[in-house]
Amino acid sequence: IGAKSGIERVSPVAYSRQGDGHFAIWAANGGSSGHPNWYYNLKADPRITVEVDASTFTVLAQELDAAARAELWPKLLTQYPQLADAQAKTTRQIPVFMLTRQD
Repeated sequence: IGAKSGIERVSPVAYSRQGDGHFAIWAANGGSSGHPNWYYNLKADPRITVEVDASTFTVLAQELDAAARAELWPKLLTQYPQLADAQAKTTRQIPVFMLTRQD
């Protein structure tokens, strides 16, 4: 849901399965200097509906703190090497969220 508009939005994003109903997503925005718009929407309303494969379900999104991000980041780089390129293009630290299935 748009943080300012209140309009429902659909934003395809890459994800990494973390097991037991958890998914990691990141706000790389191609390495640009600002966060993608969906970042602000997610911060304003962290309970969202996602579609993964043929399933649709509700998750609660939480931005990882520095320690949790530092622990997960190397694993994400192994799965998605292009993340290193995106991080190298920007001075901002790319935020990572953990999505936790709510059903």
